Amino acid sequence: MSAPQDLTRDLTEDAVLGGRLRLRQPRRGHRVGHDAILLAAATAAQPGEHAVELGAGVGAASLALARRVPGLRVTLAEINPALVALANDNAARNELADRVTAVVVDATAPARTLSAAGLPPGCARHVLMNPPFNDPGASQTSPDPVRARAHAATAGTLVAWLATAARLLGDRGTVTLIWRADGLTDVLQALAGFGGIAVLPVHPRADAPAVRILVRATKGRRAPLRLLPGLVLNDVQGRPTAAAETILRDAAPLPLA
Repeated sequence: MSAPQDLTRDLTEDAVLGGRLRLRQPRRGHRVGHDAILLAAATAAQPGEHAVELGAGVGAASLALARRVPGLRVTLAEINPALVALANDNAARNELADRVTAVVVDATAPARTLSAAGLPPGCARHVLMNPPFNDPGASQTSPDPVRARAHAATAGTLVAWLATAARLLGDRGTVTLIWRADGLTDVLQALAGFGGIAVLPVHPRADAPAVRILVRATKGRRAPLRLLPGLVLNDVQGRPTAAAETILRDAAPLPLA
């Protein structure tokens, strides 16, 4: 068995949100991209509430959300202790450590383990997540173990993560996630017990099929599914659209309500 990978030896420091956040992250493996910022933008949260991010990595989505919503408290759940250390360091570097805390815990852990980590049932108003969504049987898995864990999942991964979200949320709490566009059916099937589902497709260009979907749902709510107009990231010349720039650089929210 090979020795565990030391994620703290080779780091980069990168600016996101137009420089509003600076993040230290491993040079190799899973890297922060548009998905984390889009997830934060799509999460509806208000000052004074508590949000939990499952599988938070180095904390990009949670920190972007906390930067946008003053007074919001965020707990990051991440299984990798090295990434938890980086997430807490990133919170401190961005002067958000008073509201953003990362803990070592598996997103699929039983309720008693989550409670011991400070995440008891019903503790959150919002849960956000970017679960591993590549099927290792249908796509090539990265040889990097950290990247593989971040991207590849078994068939039950989404169901297990959403079950955790349902436990952590109080009544009428919301879950927000980003997923592959071709996995929409899987998402809708896994959202048992949630209602008021809103789906926003994300297109790389106006003439290209969606590659991602942003989904928000409410625990205990009964309301019909809403398919929203899509977000287009780039124009025909490959330049970011004005809509994408306001989200990815200016920290604007993405209303799914």
